[in-house]
Amino acid sequence: MSDTAIAAAANAIATARLSLTPLAPPAAGTAPRDLVEAYAVRDAVHARLAESRFGARVGWKVGCTTPVMQAYLGIAHPCAAGLFAGTTHRGDARLRHGCFVKAGVECEIAVRLAGDLTEGPFTAESVRSAVGAVMAAIEIVDDRYVDWQGTGTPMLVADDFFAAGAVLGREHDPAALPHLATLRGRVLIDGIEAGAGVGADVLGHPYAALAWLAEHASERGMPLRAGETVLLGSLVRTQWVSAGASVRIEIDALGAVEADFA
Repeated sequence: MSDTAIAAAANAIATARLSLTPLAPPAAGTAPRDLVEAYAVRDAVHARLAESRFGARVGWKVGCTTPVMQAYLGIAHPCAAGLFAGTTHRGDARLRHGCFVKAGVECEIAVRLAGDLTEGPFTAESVRSAVGAVMAAIEIVDDRYVDWQGTGTPMLVADDFFAAGAVLGREHDPAALPHLATLRGRVLIDGIEAGAGVGADVLGHPYAALAWLAEHASERGMPLRAGETVLLGSLVRTQWVSAGASVRIEIDALGAVEADFA
């Protein structure tokens, strides 16, 4: 894609997102054709959002890292999206359901980086030392598409792959935690369990998702930095929530975090 085409695609995505207008499948020749072009558009979208209520990008989410999500979305590889200051909440949150086109939640293990990840090779073991804290998190997602299945993977990636924010739980010292692959998480909607999974579902180990992201970010010339927060992938299939819903995520050793969709 030319710089002009990238800017036009990014403008269309950002405008739809800011106005809560469902994004229609793109016309031929107006959308990224592959993941290389998709991430170029995504970076331009981030620049637009940073000038809005979204604020600066403060981290990342990694999507499609578990079998349940790969099967649900029909995509067999991880995808990376931005996490923004204006849509990231610390501690239990009360959200407006009307601020989303179609709100959903996912059950995540998240990390806060205490060190930069600038030089590979990146493996689940090598990235471990950069993790300063681990927490339970609710990823907020939004089906903001006229037809997401007809939108195509490159366009979804360019639009941050359903990402709409996060609610972060209490931070824990990673050295004091059990093996993250053994942690069981579950999501409750209005007190009823809607799904459960374990840390090993995330590419075998949650830090494997962090290693994938470190490689991706390094290749794009924007290596992961200390202070960034990363959501590592949902242990549970996306749960769409109605207005008034109360959501609670519980993960072994990490505790719980809650969000009400008023």
